[in-house]
Amino acid sequence: MSTTPANTDIFTRRESDARSYCRGFDTVFTSANGSEMIDQDGTRYIDFLAGCSSLNYGHNDPDLKQALIDHIQADGIAHGLDMHTDTKAAFIETFEKHILTPRKMAHKIMFTGPTGANTVEAAMKIARKVTGRSNIIAFTNGFHGVTQGALAATGNGYHREGSGVPLNNVTRMPFDGFVGEHNDTTAFIEAMLVDQSSGMDAPAAIILETVQGEGGLNAASAEWLRSIAQMAKKAGALLIVDDVQAGCGRTGRFFSFEESGISPDIITLAKSISGFGLPMGLVLVKPEHDVMGPAEHNGTFRGNTHAFVTARAAIEKFWSDNRFEQDIARRAKLIEQGLQAIADMIPGARLKGRGMMRGVDVGSGDLAGEICARAFQNGLIIETSGSEDEVVKILAPLTTPDDMLLSGLDILIDAAQNVLGTYKYAAE
Repeated sequence: MSTTPANTDIFTRRESDARSYCRGFDTVFTSANGSEMIDQDGTRYIDFLAGCSSLNYGHNDPDLKQALIDHIQADGIAHGLDMHTDTKAAFIETFEKHILTPRKMAHKIMFTGPTGANTVEAAMKIARKVTGRSNIIAFTNGFHGVTQGALAATGNGYHREGSGVPLNNVTRMPFDGFVGEHNDTTAFIEAMLVDQSSGMDAPAAIILETVQGEGGLNAASAEWLRSIAQMAKKAGALLIVDDVQAGCGRTGRFFSFEESGISPDIITLAKSISGFGLPMGLVLVKPEHDVMGPAEHNGTFRGNTHAFVTARAAIEKFWSDNRFEQDIARRAKLIEQGLQAIADMIPGARLKGRGMMRGVDVGSGDLAGEICARAFQNGLIIETSGSEDEVVKILAPLTTPDDMLLSGLDILIDAAQNVLGTYKYAAE
């Protein structure tokens, strides 16, 4: 007998009003495979959301699934706190072999609580302990989580208002392009850091996303990132790259900062690091900054054992050579072409992001929302981002077959054409 609800009444009756994504995708999903989700009526949807980049390798990848099934059937450890386990050892060795060593990264791995916000909390605590300073420099349109410390570094006003208390010890600086595409903000930031009368407290860290996922897919240039890294070092501050959403291949390479050549002191990873949608977060920290004492930043679910299993399998499958990066680059071009077709329909529209973390700024949150809603009606799951939700944002699984990717883009292009035909903007 099926236990699937016949409708969504149970959710509106009992689930908190804090629920979010389900409001835009009003159906009951029952299964998923690859880049598709299926609802209780058997309707198939192409998934261009992928758990908000938590499913970079798609739903239920067969090799990852089999690795997890084998572990469970063998009575493998289900929960190990931060004890030594064979699964943890296998993950660390695989991560070292395929990710850290080829990139000449000496970083230590700190397992935190399983959310991206928790990795950010840990990163800021490390920086404050290392430097003895309290101030953190964050950026306009940055999004780092909604726990109190991470929220202080988050720019989004709606989420900040939910705090209920003052959010302190963070100084906000303009991100690359915030004051115009051709205005370099680094000179202003450097002046604030150097001038003893700027009013800025010496920072413990500078935290940034190389591509601001929730902030509208604002992509920092390699030059800007290198300038910020140099400023951090000169100021005695640690550089934290929040790669929770942009990492694990989303922008083309495993880490989003690789093309810039910078070497962050601290890197945060979550979302797709497990490879299977299982909760897992970790912080990579240079050895000289590995200052936390035993259990000084702890959590019952630090080091999700089942996530270790699937994360190891994902790295072995996708990151043992450069073929997957080539696949991402090819699919990124397909996405760019599809989004450009939409941008060409709308005066002033422009493409945003990098790699397979792409979108189109249509200039209006209402218009972007209507396009995404129409796309969902036609079988595509996709969301918006940006300070006014003005960006139609694609986060398709990196493994999406080319034909399915093109089908999803066709649905999106048709949705934009249909909406523009009736949208008041079209008549103005």
